Amino acid sequence: MSDTRSSSRASRKWMVVVLLLVIALLAWWLWPKPAEPQHKEAPGPWSGPVPVRVGAVAQGRFDVELKALGTVTAINTVNVRPRVSGQLAKVMFEEGQQVKAGELLALIDPRPYEVALQQAEGTLAQSQAQLKNAEIDLARYKGLYAEDSIAKQTLDTQEALVGQYRGTLKSNQGAVADARLNLDFTRIRAPIDGRLGLRQVDIGNLLTSSDTTPLVVITQVKPISVAFTLPENELPPVLERVRKGEKLLVQAWDRNEKQVLAEGVLHSLDNQIDTATGTVKLKARFSNDSESLFPNQFVNVRLRVETRNDVVLIPSAALQYGSRGTFVFVLGDDQKIQLRDVTAGASNGAQVVIDAGLKVGERIVLEGTDKLKEGSAVEVVADPGVDQDNPRIPLKSGT
Repeated sequence: MSDTRSSSRASRKWMVVVLLLVIALLAWWLWPKPAEPQHKEAPGPWSGPVPVRVGAVAQGRFDVELKALGTVTAINTVNVRPRVSGQLAKVMFEEGQQVKAGELLALIDPRPYEVALQQAEGTLAQSQAQLKNAEIDLARYKGLYAEDSIAKQTLDTQEALVGQYRGTLKSNQGAVADARLNLDFTRIRAPIDGRLGLRQVDIGNLLTSSDTTPLVVITQVKPISVAFTLPENELPPVLERVRKGEKLLVQAWDRNEKQVLAEGVLHSLDNQIDTATGTVKLKARFSNDSESLFPNQFVNVRLRVETRNDVVLIPSAALQYGSRGTFVFVLGDDQKIQLRDVTAGASNGAQVVIDAGLKVGERIVLEGTDKLKEGSAVEVVADPGVDQDNPRIPLKSGT
């Protein structure tokens, strides 16, 4: 009897479980589903004409230039120091003044040296009197010796005395010259032409010839030089023209390479290559009449090695690089794009010389190249200041 009851209870439990599962399945099936978001179809590739800016292949002059970083250096720099000791009595210059060689700059108290000169001149006068008296006695002794009135030794002694006084006179003359020179050194003069720096010693200070601090510094800024280096692989064309006696043009540009500061010529090359860097030092000289170059200033140097005339030129923005090499996008008369392989030559950053692959007057794409391929249709975008019937961009003939 108990077994029958247990079986009945188990059957009822399974029926409840099955009923619950059916109810859950119906609830899931009938529950309202959320609306599915409408996905927009991803846009396909550009199908209309591609907007581009174009330019024209030009012909002109191109300057082959080597670029380097340079430092402006004064041809001569002088630290003006006193050559005699004394108190600085007067300063006769203005800071930053342009001076000529020999121009008076400052004065050291000359009184001690005037006294020393007077003493030397007094000693010299005394020696001159002694020599004159000894020479008179020598002439008298020679007469007496001729008359056999004195011994030969007396005459020899007098001749020796005259020689001694002459030596003393020479020494005293040197002392006078030295005293006069020291007196002249109290007047400090500019040793070279140049521009003065800031005064570093004030009036009233005691100066000595061993001072490490100069009174002022003079730098020669007209002319001035620029030192720079070039890699050894760029040296052959420079050497070739230097050995022919050609004067190579050198330009000094500002830091941003926006403005030419000065133009000069290559002056000299070092006699050896630096093995640590593989470079050689060069120096250019500039007249610097406008003083646009300043000592220790950093400049960008452009050394003009060659000037090529009537070459094919394109803007650097038009030249493309890829697995096929260098190429450009050429715009045909049908407003379709052609990929054209070209052989690129020298470049100055703004322009590129094309040795082969393009003709003068052909139109090339400058901007909008990222969406172009062979046969693409394009729409030329107007560029202010450019005639769209003949869309050439202005090309410089050289820098």
